[in-house]
Amino acid sequence: MQLEIRKYLFDIKESIDSIELFLGSQRDFSNYQSNKLLRRAIERELGIIGEALNRLMKIDATIKISNPRRIVDLRNWVIHGYDKVDDVIIWGILTREIPVLKSEIEILINS
Repeated sequence: MQLEIRKYLFDIKESIDSIELFLGSQRDFSNYQSNKLLRRAIERELGIIGEALNRLMKIDATIKISNPRRIVDLRNWVIHGYDKVDDVIIWGILTREIPVLKSEIEILINS
């Protein structure tokens, strides 16, 4: 695997790890929604994930990651549509899609 690909995979993994650290074990939506600092930190990490994945796909579009375009679109929405970010949608991504992405990234890193 190319060094640059590994770098982007590690960047994504690090951002996922940060999101998990920020959320803690409680994973409480009302806490997420009421904590502006937490929301902004997570949105920043989602932006990093999307940008790293965008760069990764330019190097190898065949890499085995589910819905890469959707993840990049999420990054664009968070960055450019900052005033329209919906906490419920972000929470759904955090609870359903980030765990899948984490698993895929770990498989790629370990292969």
